[in-house]
Amino acid sequence: MADVEVGEVVGIRAIEVTRGDLVHYAGASGDRNPIHWNERFAREVGLPGVIAHGMFTMALAVNVVVDWLGDPGRVLEYGVRFTRPVQVPDPGGATVTITATVGAVDPDAGTARVDLVAEAAGVKVLGRAQAVVRL
Repeated sequence: MADVEVGEVVGIRAIEVTRGDLVHYAGASGDRNPIHWNERFAREVGLPGVIAHGMFTMALAVNVVVDWLGDPGRVLEYGVRFTRPVQVPDPGGATVTITATVGAVDPDAGTARVDLVAEAAGVKVLGRAQAVVRL
């Protein structure tokens, strides 16, 4: 892993997100906002429908990096900007595709920056998604 190169893709994953996933996440996180599970309410507040929790989407993305590393303790920093919500239809779900690419390597520090692209329905849903990891 110490021999990673800038531009190297270290993970790609397509994840199906369902309303059931959102309900489970709501229970675990304590974020029970109805925009994440109630179609009528989401539309009443001006959304196109039910949307995934931003933090849930953020977690999906970093899990690609964690799987590559094999140890979540090696993620030193992680941040994103939420650019678009992930709409989750019912029936069915939404597919979130995540690509993790090495953006920079600091051999002296033994770290790398991993740039993440997360897309749903052909639209980027996270911006400036980056993790600094210990190699």
